[in-house]
Amino acid sequence: MIGNDGLTSTVIAEIERSLMAHELIKIRVFNDDRAQREVWLNEICDQLSAASVQHIGKLLVIWRKSEEKAKLAAQKASRPKPPRLTKREEEARASGQKPSPRRRVVRKA
Repeated sequence: MIGNDGLTSTVIAEIERSLMAHELIKIRVFNDDRAQREVWLNEICDQLSAASVQHIGKLLVIWRKSEEKAKLAAQKASRPKPPRLTKREEEARASGQKPSPRRRVVRKA
């Protein structure tokens, strides 16, 4: 939120912290001057290497790609998933036993 004091270093630090946690954030501005809101939006984007997504009324939406999230996504995509267990295998694993083979009953017609 940008209040009556305007765009202070504390506000910039809080926006930076929010961008580290979330890639896309909304910032509410309590100022009636549209030109001043545009200046603040450009200033925020320049200082924090972010991109302006939207400016509707007193709401600013900015985005910055998170390097940590991109690295985690790449690592997750490179790891193969283990095969899915059946209920019988899950129950056996939970009880510490080896799953027993399934018996099939063949009926003669």
